[in-house]
Amino acid sequence: MRQYSADLTPPWKKPKPVPEVAADAGLVVEELSTGFCGAVIRCEKTAQGPTVTLEDRFGKHRVFPMEPRGFLLEGRPVTLVRPSRAAAPVRPSRTASGSVAVPGARARVARAGRIYVEGRHDAELVERVWGDDLRIEGVVVEYLEGIDDLPAIVEEFAPGPDARLGVLVDHLVPGSKESRIATQVTSDHALVVGHPYIDVWEAVKPSSVGIAAWPRVPRGQDWKTGVCEALGWPPNTGAAWKRILNSVHSYKDLEPPLLGRVEELIDFVTLP
Repeated sequence: MRQYSADLTPPWKKPKPVPEVAADAGLVVEELSTGFCGAVIRCEKTAQGPTVTLEDRFGKHRVFPMEPRGFLLEGRPVTLVRPSRAAAPVRPSRTASGSVAVPGARARVARAGRIYVEGRHDAELVERVWGDDLRIEGVVVEYLEGIDDLPAIVEEFAPGPDARLGVLVDHLVPGSKESRIATQVTSDHALVVGHPYIDVWEAVKPSSVGIAAWPRVPRGQDWKTGVCEALGWPPNTGAAWKRILNSVHSYKDLEPPLLGRVEELIDFVTLP
């Protein structure tokens, strides 16, 4: 007589087996039901079963049960299991922006959305601090060489739900020319934010550059030229910028008003 299995589920309806992966500290996974993505901080044994603690790029912690097929690793379902040997909890390494680093992560295909900044120096500073995050998120930063034609530029870009546009503006303070231009951008899918500094140079902390403070430059004088003169630097703004940029190693070297606005733009452009 033939022997039949008690399980009469058709083969095509049975879930395919998935690999078991050790939840080693620093492993970056996505919890399937919530979409929470983070690096493994620790595993713990509880009365309800084993759990894993994840930390996302903003430092937020969440604890999840280690259920079968409960996580995605590089987009594929896996079952997390406790490491074979207990290891002390470690904090994952960080990018220059302070977010959790993802070792070996490939750059994502560029999104249709963009972040525009005023000039080349702005773009280089954003790349220096947020470059790793931008590549993982697939966000491209471009510079405009000024924002006098910003309304027309935004109209030509034609931002939409799947192609959001973020713009970072220098000296965006009440009553400034920049603020008057920014108010002319009315698209729900475009976000214009800015920092209060005359130039992005000022967004670098003076202590990081090795100066007491950024000098005041008389109105009517080119600001960058005036800064070099006041600080006794050679009258070469390109060399001065290289000196400033080389003093920036992480978000800790930048002023909070710039940090917040760039993070806001990245979040806006990458909204699901």
